Amino acid sequence: MNKKIITISREFGSGGRTVGKLTAEKLGIACYDQSLIEELSAKSGFTKEYIAEKSEYASHGGWLANAFADRSVDGYSNQDYIWFIQRKIILELAEKGPCVIVGRCADYILKEHDCLKVFIHASMEKRAQRIVEQYGERDDSPMKRLKDKDKRRAAYYQFYTDMNWGDVHNYHISLDSGELGIDQCVELITHIYNAE
Repeated sequence: MNKKIITISREFGSGGRTVGKLTAEKLGIACYDQSLIEELSAKSGFTKEYIAEKSEYASHGGWLANAFADRSVDGYSNQDYIWFIQRKIILELAEKGPCVIVGRCADYILKEHDCLKVFIHASMEKRAQRIVEQYGERDDSPMKRLKDKDKRRAAYYQFYTDMNWGDVHNYHISLDSGELGIDQCVELITHIYNAE
């Protein structure tokens, strides 16, 4: 399999962002995640915080609420405008050369490109432990936060791609970071990427 781009989709708290970053470092290629937010902010005029929330998550009401939320007279919402810009940026990045792109429906946006599509997941317990340890999650129940983030990410993905987020048919490989560990996930992805 000779794929020049790796897309990483992930459950919240699974460590997918870390897997993407470490994989890119190991392969010596660019990784786009936080830099995507910065570029989206610069091109759209929205704050980075607004972009971080609206470029991957549907509103709290789910995909149906998202379909009708905050529409202007031309029928588009701020989130739609961010989607259009995000899509354009991701397509441009794919043309620049080999890279890892974390989240933001890159697997769907780049469906016609030479991509290795990866989904990172873990058990609810392992993810809850990770967000407490990594993010200092304390206010809400970690389980409640995980469910909310996953639900909103799934709704966003379904709304803009008309596909089911996390469905194994959308990816080449699905890795359980809770069982395998971050380093083993990186090793597996790197091995597959380098295989000819």
